[in-house]
Formats: sequence, C-alpha cells, structure tokens
Amino acid sequence: MKIGIAGAGAVGGYFGAYLKQAGHDVVFLARGKHLEAMKQSGLTIIENHDERMTIHGVFTEDLSSFLDASLILFCVKSPDTRATAEQIKSLGNDDSIILTLQNGVDNEEILIDIFGEERVLSAATYISSHVEKPGVIKQEGVVKLIIGALHEAGVPTCQQIADVLNEANIDTAMSDSIMESKWKKVLWNATFNPLAALSQATVGEILDDEELRMTAEQVCREVLAVANKNGIPLGEKMLDVTFKKAEFARGHKPSMLQDRLHGKQMEIESLSGYFVKKGRELSVETPATQALYSNLLFIENGQHVVKR
Repeated sequence: MKIGIAGAGAVGGYFGAYLKQAGHDVVFLARGKHLEAMKQSGLTIIENHDERMTIHGVFTEDLSSFLDASLILFCVKSPDTRATAEQIKSLGNDDSIILTLQNGVDNEEILIDIFGEERVLSAATYISSHVEKPGVIKQEGVVKLIIGALHEAGVPTCQQIADVLNEANIDTAMSDSIMESKWKKVLWNATFNPLAALSQATVGEILDDEELRMTAEQVCREVLAVANKNGIPLGEKMLDVTFKKAEFARGHKPSMLQDRLHGKQMEIESLSGYFVKKGRELSVETPATQALYSNLLFIENGQHVVKR
C-alpha cells in the first residue's frame, strides 16, 4: 500500500517508520532541518531509551508525491489543517482515505468539509514522542491507536486500515464511537496543554502546585460541561480519570509547551479556543479556559511582532 505521511514529525514520523518497516511504500512529508537530516541519514526511531531503528525512504516537501496514495495519515499541526487538506484535495486523488491522528476534536469538521464524511477516519492517538534532534524521534512508554469511521459507509475501510496498522506492530483498536474516544483524550490535552504552555510547568509541577492544580481542575470541569452539552456523554468521573492519567506523565512537557519553547505556533485554537467558542454557542461558561486562551493568544501574537 502507498501511504502518505502528512507531517512526519514526532507522531507521523513514528507511525510512518513502522509502516515502512512493514514493507509499505511510505512517503514522508516534512520540512526544514528535520527534512534535510532524513534525506541524508534516514529517519531514526529511539524507543524506551535503547531500542533503535533507522528507515530510509522518500522524504519530501512536495505534496504531489501523495497523488496515488491509498492512505494519508494526517498529522500536521491543527493551524495547518485546512491549507494542507486543500492542497491534497487539489491533487485530484479522490480515492485516498484520510486518517487524522491530530490533537483536538475540531479537525474532523474541516476534513469532512473538504474530503467528505465517508473518506475521513479519526484516531485517538496515545503516544509520548518528540523530535530529539533533526531526523531522530524519541518515544517512551506504551503506544496505542483507537480509530473509527465518521460515517457508517467507512466502517469496512476502517477495519482494513486497522488490520494494516496492527500488522505493522502498531497496537490499534476500533471504536464505533470514535468522537467520544477523542473527547476523552482531548479532555486531558485541554486541561494540561494550555496551562503548561502558559506557566511553562511540567505536568507534575501543575499537579503539585496548589493554585495551578485548582486551575487545571476548573478547566477540566468546563471542558466536561461543554462535551456533555454538545451531546458527548462524559461523566463527572472523567475528571478523576484525567488526573490519574496525569500522574503517569509527571515529567512530561506537553506539546504546546514544547512548541512555545521552540518558538513554534501553538495549537491554541484546537486545545483552548474551540472550547471557549463552543461554550458560548451552547451557553456554557468557561472562565478558566477563556483566561488561558486570551493569555496564550497575546503571547503568541507578541512572538510574531517584527522587532525594529
């Protein structure tokens, strides 16, 4: 199978490497120093400190390489979703299946708008990985995908893709309510990602600081309220579940914090702004989330001011 990896960073590069090792024709879309390093020396995956594999393949910034791909893993940052999707759509490949492994619960709406509901699959992605240096991805802990179709017509295809992923040693399960699974995952992200990015604290520091923890718990309650009002039945117990999961990631610097530290654009809209705006739409108050959102927007806009 020809597979395109739209965004061969910490997540896309990891899964693409396993698919390449399994014998698939994989095209990795990347840019900058990461792309140049992969072109020169291949892509190296380091797992659990000492397990290492290096794969060689097609590394490019030319989206036309996706023209005849049967499957595209959509792994770009949320702010790039629409532009990247429209470029892929313009290739005229109307048969490819799009599987989003992105954060948030809003990217599906954009992808459905561009590709149609039957072609889009979604995944709740459980992985702790980062680009250690250009061309090298480091991953620690357990990796798991939960994938599902967004339209009943896509269920058979979803099963086929799940089989492909499992055969490539990627632990993958199917869900008949994938968006509920995604909301459960985004609950953790919306609680810890924006707060970590703003405070520059690790997950453990948020848990141990009384004031930061109170803010995190309030944000979690607000996102839960938005989910339930939006028709996603998440019980109050999900607050405890979310914080118990956080205990296993104490040393982790969430992706938004990593982006801020590296001067990259943060996923502010998908992991914060979406819940503020959806809350307004549904008449759910989100004051703590609003405070994080407005502060992060101010910080990011300031980073892009041209200094004279």
